[in-house]
Amino acid sequence: MTAYAELRAQLETLTTEAFRPELAEIDRLSTLDIARTMNAEDATVPAAVAAQLPRIAAAIDAIAERMARGGRLVYAGAGTAGRMGVLDASECPPTFNTDPADVVGLIAGGPSAMVKAVEGAEDSPQLAAEDLAALRIGPDDTVIGISASGRTPYAIGAVESARGRGALTVGLSCNAGSALAAAADHGIEVVVGPELLTGSTRLKAGTAQKLVLNLISTITMIRLGKTYGNLMVDMRSSNEKLRARARRIVALATGAPDEEIEAALTATGGEVKNAILVVLGEVDGPAAAELLAASRGHLRAALAHARTR
Repeated sequence: MTAYAELRAQLETLTTEAFRPELAEIDRLSTLDIARTMNAEDATVPAAVAAQLPRIAAAIDAIAERMARGGRLVYAGAGTAGRMGVLDASECPPTFNTDPADVVGLIAGGPSAMVKAVEGAEDSPQLAAEDLAALRIGPDDTVIGISASGRTPYAIGAVESARGRGALTVGLSCNAGSALAAAADHGIEVVVGPELLTGSTRLKAGTAQKLVLNLISTITMIRLGKTYGNLMVDMRSSNEKLRARARRIVALATGAPDEEIEAALTATGGEVKNAILVVLGEVDGPAAAELLAASRGHLRAALAHARTR
């Protein structure tokens, strides 16, 4: 069997690659009917994610434990899967004020692959190993391999290399019984079924990956104390809109008048979490910073300590 024939045989066994004869004449439908069909397909994705929530939650607890020790979260994938990882990683600094090195997205072929396919990159587990070696991945880190098929060599190579370095590993795929899930400490298989367009895994599979990565990064950051209730108290105020949002968050958390909020933000250099502690804990800016440092950034714990001073 030729390499091409072997790959074709593999693809024909994958749910994500299955052909749907009932949609063979979808191009004959009206635009509205195609939109309705596609929307109905998308509506099935959350249920597929829900079926994996216990596995997702277990992975998050393990990730948060390592990140609390200073570890990093690294996503690794090719094509759409890689882009989803890079997207999620890039949104963590402005949302949670993380260092860009704390959550990293690796895409097969490097940054240029975000906008243009890099031929052959996804087929190289060695390339994944080199990318992880450059990051000096270690036991406190987590590497999440992402692949709709669950067979992408780059994603599997990333997980296998990370395990060899003692890191926690997660395999996120959209096919049951995937090689990626089998290679990882935590296998998450969100089976969304065949795509509207045969093999176009940027559709339901891509949506499923986005939902799962939202869960992983958001809940991990909640566990790390990056929020206060459902407020983004560690956000970075880098423009006028975000500065206005920062003031609103302090107001929602404290109920304080505008003058007190402005004074608290001034006293803390614009840090939302610190400003809330100044108002609710009735401490000054330097004391707020000390309490938060002692509480490892957890505002509720810092408030408890402030009230017992």
